[in-house]
Amino acid sequence: MANLVLYRKYRPQSFREVIGQEHVVKTITNALSSDMISHAYIFSGPRGSGKTTIARLLAKAVNCHNRKQGDFEPCDTCSSCKEIKEGRSLDLIEIDAASHRGIDEIRELREGVRFSPNKEKYKVFIIDESHQLTKEAVNALLKTLEEPPSHAIFVLATTEIHKMIPTIISRCQRFDFRKLTLPEIVKRLEILSKKEKAKIEKPALELIALNSSGAVRDAESLLDQVLTFGGAFKREIKTEDIKELLGLADTAQIAEFVDFLTKKKGAEAVSFLEKIFESGYDPQEFAKALVSYLRQAMLLKMNPAAQNPMILGLTKEEQEKMKAQIESLSQKEIQRAVNLFMEAESKMKYSSIPELPLEVALVDFIQES
Repeated sequence: MANLVLYRKYRPQSFREVIGQEHVVKTITNALSSDMISHAYIFSGPRGSGKTTIARLLAKAVNCHNRKQGDFEPCDTCSSCKEIKEGRSLDLIEIDAASHRGIDEIRELREGVRFSPNKEKYKVFIIDESHQLTKEAVNALLKTLEEPPSHAIFVLATTEIHKMIPTIISRCQRFDFRKLTLPEIVKRLEILSKKEKAKIEKPALELIALNSSGAVRDAESLLDQVLTFGGAFKREIKTEDIKELLGLADTAQIAEFVDFLTKKKGAEAVSFLEKIFESGYDPQEFAKALVSYLRQAMLLKMNPAAQNPMILGLTKEEQEKMKAQIESLSQKEIQRAVNLFMEAESKMKYSSIPELPLEVALVDFIQES
């Protein structure tokens, strides 16, 4: 287990370990308790939101040898649970439709569906990124979903539900997964840090969560990176350590740049950018952090009294600094700044001079203010 990344090492092995997606967990566990399992499900939602995890838990639960009538949790100790947990069950078939999307693969699946399970009660087929199946493959799968054998359960996972044809969706129970909130991700990170016996202050975990884009898997990968690089630390890992290890722009520097924006000091702002980029900061990372900071400022301007979870990653001093900055800017100005620098961040990927779009956005904002 030592060489496994965190999201694989600590993948939830029971429904009670799943954080977030309560509406999905509740419905599926109720179905398990009342023995009302469907033959086909569609799990749609953003990456890293738990679709494959819950699909595997469903496979464990329906085939668990020790699960009693009215229960929904797999025992995690019987031979079936262990085989699924260790990825060696012959009756759990996982297909990556991104690389196995053709008619031949689905024909093989259809042939395999007809045969009874090797050992368990059900054969469970998990088709990941199912929206990438070809038209011919989808048509081949359609008949199987319409009249499946009683021993087969299908779980189709997708990040792009709008690409799934209605005839497939109509034959499945659909569950829409959501991005996890910042407090939910922080809670998960706290659990993993405790299991790894790592001391990390909460603001540092909040910073990791803020940079995960609502995907718990991304957050766990970032935490893995922090623990790898921070293994030599004998002390508690601080927010500053996270910024340094992950190459994140310092909030104080972002705030200083925004100060130049609010005071319309274009020359000083350009000089500031030159200085920090010469010191080694990645322009793309700086632009990303700047857009995030401006977004937080926009939300705070809209409702100053709200306890917005988006600003939980800032210290009290940083929040006070942001409040002072937005007092001199109108809601419209902040919104325009967000649009300009968001567009600049996008253009930087293709620019021969990476910092140029950022400088153009800066000049546009100051000249039109």
